[in-house]
Amino acid sequence: MNYDEAVKHTWAPEAAAPQGEAERMRALIRYATLAPSGHNTQCWRFRVEAGAICILPDLTRRTPVVDPDDHHLYVSLGCATENLCLAARAMGLAAEAEFRPEGDGEIRVALTPGEAEASPLFEAIVARQCTRGDYDGTPLAAGELALLQAAGSGKGVSLVLLTERDAIERALGFILEANARQLQTPAFRRELAAWIRFNDAEAVEQGDGLSGRATGNPQASRWLGKLLMRAMLRPKAENARVAHQVRSSAGLAVFVSAKDDRAHWVEAGRCYQRFALQATALGIRNAFVNQPVEEASVRPAFARALGLAEGRPDLVVRFGRGPAMPRSLRRPVERVMEQGEA
Repeated sequence: MNYDEAVKHTWAPEAAAPQGEAERMRALIRYATLAPSGHNTQCWRFRVEAGAICILPDLTRRTPVVDPDDHHLYVSLGCATENLCLAARAMGLAAEAEFRPEGDGEIRVALTPGEAEASPLFEAIVARQCTRGDYDGTPLAAGELALLQAAGSGKGVSLVLLTERDAIERALGFILEANARQLQTPAFRRELAAWIRFNDAEAVEQGDGLSGRATGNPQASRWLGKLLMRAMLRPKAENARVAHQVRSSAGLAVFVSAKDDRAHWVEAGRCYQRFALQATALGIRNAFVNQPVEEASVRPAFARALGLAEGRPDLVVRFGRGPAMPRSLRRPVERVMEQGEA
């Protein structure tokens, strides 16, 4: 299977309604895996139980340099949870998600018979992507911003939308400061390189990570790709690229948790996923620019600049209209699924 065939297979909607309980559970988990995750690590596992699916962290897929407290990991679980709940409702199941904090934590999604509800957000699951290219800079309509605001807010999670150019420039200053610090850290660069798939064959074989296509980089062997990365991934050039991308955007979205704990990180992920799906339904692109919330030395000043007296800024996302980029891949359901009680 080549890259284009793998993309088509990964993102195709279910061809027909699943027949039987096992097939339906597999379809729900597949939709959940189409959620985003940091570096496309796909840091989740799924366990089917009687009347429920549990989503668990896969700590073997941590990114301890960029995400030392596993914040982004639990955000990713929240994104998968939202996809699963939307897919369940589309298949005629009521879905109630509960975060269980014991041990490493898990999200249990209870599933009971209900009315089928194929919402625009569900339909957007197979079209959503993190679009790491330039946008066209045109502002969004007030009605579109209102829909994004509603979709991206949740229990204990608020959404700050920055659409004025002065506000975007202030935030950009923190993005660039944090981006430079990350790129000047050898451990960060090594971790990033470990998750880059420098060519199509590597991307298809692994089914995870950041493919050269999705990031707009040329094909290369792994040894050559790492050599080019060391030579070309420089703070000054990367900051210029990031600045151009942010300035081409219609605005920035900052997700803020009222409490800095795993339950709120999961909820932040659910809120982001609804935001991203609502944006997709409106024809709006989005991509993460999380550098100022990833760098602990920058995050407090960034929060103060936003006027936040308390809470944790979780995610920073740019949004706007622009062309699609090549899609990322996912591992097969069988590789993320555990067998629990029947």
